[in-house]
Amino acid sequence: MKRRSEPDKRTLREDAALIWRAVKIWNGIQPHFWFISICPLLFDSVAPYFNLYMSASIINELAGGCDVHRLIVLVAITVGGGFALSVISRLLNSKENVATSNMAKKQEEFLLRVQNDFQYKHIEDPDVILLRSRLFAAGNAFGGGMMRVYWSFPWIAERIINIVFSTALTVSMFTMTAACSFSGFLGFINSPASALVIAALIIANAALSLRITGERITKENEALSDLASLNTRLSVYDRLWGADMVVFGLNRIVTDEMRKHNLRPKWIEKQNRVSIKYGAYTVMLNAALDTALFVFVAAKAFIGVFGIGSFVLYQGTIGRFIGAVSGLAIDIGALRQNNRFLIQLYEYLDMPNDMYKGTLAVEKRDDLDYEIEFRDVSFKYPRTDNYALRHVSMKFKIGEKLAIVGENGSGKTTFIKLLCRLYDPTEGKILLNGIDITRYRYDEYMALFSVVFQDYTLFDFSIGDNVSASFGYDEEKVRDCLIRAGMGEKLEKLNAEAAEKGMSALDFAIGRDYDSEGIDLSGGERQKVALARALYKDAPFVILDEPTAALDPIAEAEVYENFNRIAKDKTTVFISHRLSSCRFCDTIMVFDRGSIVQTGSHDELAADVNGKYNALWYAQAQYYTEK
Repeated sequence: MKRRSEPDKRTLREDAALIWRAVKIWNGIQPHFWFISICPLLFDSVAPYFNLYMSASIINELAGGCDVHRLIVLVAITVGGGFALSVISRLLNSKENVATSNMAKKQEEFLLRVQNDFQYKHIEDPDVILLRSRLFAAGNAFGGGMMRVYWSFPWIAERIINIVFSTALTVSMFTMTAACSFSGFLGFINSPASALVIAALIIANAALSLRITGERITKENEALSDLASLNTRLSVYDRLWGADMVVFGLNRIVTDEMRKHNLRPKWIEKQNRVSIKYGAYTVMLNAALDTALFVFVAAKAFIGVFGIGSFVLYQGTIGRFIGAVSGLAIDIGALRQNNRFLIQLYEYLDMPNDMYKGTLAVEKRDDLDYEIEFRDVSFKYPRTDNYALRHVSMKFKIGEKLAIVGENGSGKTTFIKLLCRLYDPTEGKILLNGIDITRYRYDEYMALFSVVFQDYTLFDFSIGDNVSASFGYDEEKVRDCLIRAGMGEKLEKLNAEAAEKGMSALDFAIGRDYDSEGIDLSGGERQKVALARALYKDAPFVILDEPTAALDPIAEAEVYENFNRIAKDKTTVFISHRLSSCRFCDTIMVFDRGSIVQTGSHDELAADVNGKYNALWYAQAQYYTEK
């Protein structure tokens, strides 16, 4: 994975580029989110300055000529304007809340879409899996990464709006001087030099606040590093509740672990110490600047530069200015520190995809006359020098029933991953009708295969969604595939329950995590749903990669034989380390240590007393019932 510069070596420009990329990503997830967020902030920020300005005008009028007509107009403008700003702000905030709701879920959806385009080797890569875990841990423990940018962007916009408005209303104070001349301190206050000193103090305050914030966040993140680890572990514990937890009392270990951390929250104590220390620095800096500005404004008012109303206005706007500048420094510092999480995110988003994707269309043949050939194929997984397959050569055509057998680790699943082009061979070629499969369009080639892996996945969606792998499906086709997969009797029972609820049997969710009306399926029933999904895709090649490994040998053989019957004229590839499951197949290939060591029918291979198949067959024969 590409590594980027360390945080302490990045320039401000590099940090800005990292943050800006996150802003553009958010704008892709939620178009114009920045505009939607800033509009209500604009009116929220205007309201306090409007009230300050109008209040100052009313006070000046009261302290001066006290024109009743003018006072009435000023009060009316104050009340009416404040009401209008409040109404507009509420309307814009409600629209903003609707438009930007569930942004954390939208971010997760974005990451899932990115992962859908990953090269398969990245999905299996432990480093990538760990990186993804860190991304979610950063969000959960620190509120870091993309979410920090999302929440900080409107905050920064609000700070800038405050700085603009407070500066616009306050700048006149620095240019006004009293008509009389003064000496000493009051003379200094009445001179342009005082404005330069105040400006220097403001800049120094912002710079120090930025530095303090950076150090504070770094220390806090160090203090919270244990919390991120604990959050990850607890998220694993959440998935462990079940029979084992009850029978063995494993819940005691989990609760003791949680109690240990809750009773001795060292990271919280350390974080509190850091927050108090650096928070005190910030408070002292702001207090010093606030005092200097108060003295400056009070002295200006004292020498008659402006009236009491303007004093109230300037004092209020200066306070908001200081808060905005300090807050902006804190936000910028937080974002720069947050860039370490964005770097990890971009490493995840920028995973290289070096798999060549051809341009040839896969020929759509009505006669389904396809031939697959492995031509001297060898393969080793990334980051290893050991070959998982060595010099594999074979052919098979549509309509054949092929079994791949061998002991665990012999290369069976690797063979299927290469066949489905989840990986490309390290050496040799795989051909479809005589053409290298890398020359075909990737999506069209993948459409030829329907696979039920050993670790198949069913989601807590409806039965229909799981079978069709989509939220829009042909209901009759789903029912037919379920019946063909052996779910007919279960489907009849569900039809009766569904009729009482005014729904379809296919609408029942699998599991109750998200739907209290969901159903629990046995292991065998879940396997049949997975098999029905393979049938629904209606691909020319159907592969069963030991999805029944949890069943006993006899039950597994029955499932394979039934599936062989319902697959009709499709090419079916059955993978198992149990030989009895695949006796009915036309051809059996025996894998051993990454190579094909035997090929033939069951009777031919069993008769070869010196062959690997014979040794495996008689070693397992005690578990089989001869038919």
